[in-house]
Amino acid sequence: MWRIGQLARMTGVSERTLRHYHRIGLLMPAATDRATGYRRYGVAELSRLEHIRALRRLGLSLRQIPDLLDAPEAQVRQAVAEVLAGIRRDITALATTAAHAEDHLATPMSILPQQATVGPRHLRVRHLRLDHPAELATVCPAPPVTLLTWLLRPPTGGFAAAVTTDRGGERLVLPARAVVRAVVPPAGVIQAGQDLFGWLDRHRLDIAGPNVEEHLTDDDGARVTVLEISVRPRPRDPAG
Repeated sequence: MWRIGQLARMTGVSERTLRHYHRIGLLMPAATDRATGYRRYGVAELSRLEHIRALRRLGLSLRQIPDLLDAPEAQVRQAVAEVLAGIRRDITALATTAAHAEDHLATPMSILPQQATVGPRHLRVRHLRLDHPAELATVCPAPPVTLLTWLLRPPTGGFAAAVTTDRGGERLVLPARAVVRAVVPPAGVIQAGQDLFGWLDRHRLDIAGPNVEEHLTDDDGARVTVLEISVRPRPRDPAG
């Protein structure tokens, strides 16, 4: 029989860890001295500890391990396969995050775009045809609550637009959709729009619907503009 310190030295597992395993019922000592409280471990406990360590190295949590120590090999393999699938999902998510961070560092940006899924919207709009974004101030002296444009890139000529209206107008339904969104101060809308188009291109996203520019004002009079573009993944080039 070995005391806890001896078992710790034999296996490279700290005494603190062995005590924790005891507290949670994962590795019970073969015996505990009633007078001193010293824990004693034998061959069976050594074997169980090595089994625990092997399962930990396979990525299994302490919560999963008790049910697997004496389980059939098929059950252990299934648990490990599920852990592996989770790790691969985490790797994919981290790789995506890293790519976004690298893109932000490599390209000066006035915005921090976010991807989201939004529900349907029902609007009443008045359709316009503009030759330049600056014309909007003439056509709509008061900024509309919501402006919609049908652009695939920054405008270089005339383009279609629509503004929300409280009276009359045409009913327009925006379906539930995937979007890329950026929140910017009103003065930075033009630059933000250009940056957002470039961001979509670098991330291989195509525009899948009207672009929404929403002007919001809070009770204190502070204003902000939300840019929202419906997107879909760009098809891969078969030749690439």
